[in-house]
Amino acid sequence: MHFRNPVIAASGTFGYGSEYTGLVDIAALGGICTKGLTLKPKAGNNGRRIHETASGLMNSIGLENPGIPAFIEKELPRLRNLGPVVIANLSGSDIAEYAEGASLLNASCIDMIELNISCPNVKSGGMAFGIDPQAAAEVTAAVRKAARHKPLMVKLSPNAPDINTVAKACINMGADALSLVNTFKAMAIDIQKRQPVFDNISAGLSGPAIRPIALRMVWELMEVLQQEKCAVPVIGLGGIACASDALEFLLAGAAAVQVGSATFAHPPAMNEIIAGIETYMEEKSLSKLTELYLR
Repeated sequence: MHFRNPVIAASGTFGYGSEYTGLVDIAALGGICTKGLTLKPKAGNNGRRIHETASGLMNSIGLENPGIPAFIEKELPRLRNLGPVVIANLSGSDIAEYAEGASLLNASCIDMIELNISCPNVKSGGMAFGIDPQAAAEVTAAVRKAARHKPLMVKLSPNAPDINTVAKACINMGADALSLVNTFKAMAIDIQKRQPVFDNISAGLSGPAIRPIALRMVWELMEVLQQEKCAVPVIGLGGIACASDALEFLLAGAAAVQVGSATFAHPPAMNEIIAGIETYMEEKSLSKLTELYLR
């Protein structure tokens, strides 16, 4: 895959691209990860879905989406015309559903699949596949088989007891790239109502609060991959809001970054990050991103 630049809109924060027309120079982005997609339409979670917290945002959306067939028919043509690389974020409740969804996406004009095995906001499937190496291996193998013609990136959960072991299991089953991290499992309590804010009790925490932890996880995974001489690209995400944030991940060895929550607060954030990276490269007389790596 060739990306115009290393800045990608993160899944669940950019809709299907066209929602940001007029607010963002969409054509300048490296790629767009779609809102999470499931085989059948999902209404999402009941109750409150968004809650702001210190230096972060908690969400319990529940993968609301129109289903993969409707996405391919109605959303993909418009998304395809926007210009950036199109990455379909695929989720499911069981391996059969993941595989069937992957098969439909494989026959479509998307560029790449991001296999979401790390969403903490759904009761079935989701993060359950991303915290156990064996389960991660099984779903990755099934999707790889069903989507032979598309590059496959697996999105990893920071909630896994050993994220590096899960990463290696996915690579062994055919993952072409890895993205990390997804949101951290968290919760909030309404002290006036004396009850949890979210109907599902827990939700996913994103935003600047998680960036130092996400960066550490990317750094440690890169160390493991380098020791094993594994060249699978890693895409870093988690609280990136400005060019210096993105550069930290690139210096740690990430091949690209995804930007999510920052777009809600400041829609032009990704365009500014791209410009900031370009300026930094010029100032340091660097001609390619790999020259940034500290190791």
